[in-house]
Amino acid sequence: MKHFSLAVLFVLLATLLAPAQTREIYTNPKFRELAKEHKTLAVLPFHTTLQLRPAEVKKNGGAEGVRALEEREGRGVQSALQSYFLKQKSDKDMDVDVQDIARTNALLAKNGVTTDKLAAMTMEELAQMLGVDGVISGTFESSQPMSGGAAVAMMMVGGFSGPTNTGKLAISINDGKSGELLWKYDKSLSRGFGSDTNSIITTIMRKASRQFPYSKEFKG
Repeated sequence: MKHFSLAVLFVLLATLLAPAQTREIYTNPKFRELAKEHKTLAVLPFHTTLQLRPAEVKKNGGAEGVRALEEREGRGVQSALQSYFLKQKSDKDMDVDVQDIARTNALLAKNGVTTDKLAAMTMEELAQMLGVDGVISGTFESSQPMSGGAAVAMMMVGGFSGPTNTGKLAISINDGKSGELLWKYDKSLSRGFGSDTNSIITTIMRKASRQFPYSKEFKG
């Protein structure tokens, strides 16, 4: 009986102390219906937040310098995603086109839409402005930039937070006609050495490829 009680106590403690698992990928159950006529998607610059140490803030030119760095990081993620999707398209692993980000950014600039103003616009408005069927957007939060001399590889963390958890990437796709969320991928990131934004994004997207709804591998 004593051994049984200890076993029960151990199980209870393990359950309480176990890291909470979160659902990383969401796919709209009406995806096929909403996206059946999709031909082109646009990738927006990602909204980036860098939580730098005071010394790093100073090194990067203060608050204005950090804001410029965040802008570059957001465009770096945008560019890396476009590169990944173009590779998928060329390998015939993806059945929609991705608008050239040069055109996307030019149309945003022409209409006076800065990164800060993106949040104030609906996905329907953005899709109409950009002439696309769906919009890919997202956020990137980190204690360090992914690009430049400080670039280091970010490896996936298995659903827990802690001292190795240095960032988070969220990727969303919305239908351009209805504005409905079609797909979302949230991934916590931890730091290792030896990579850049393109390889980080490629690694992350490969992990999600079978659950990416425009992929030929998608089984939903």
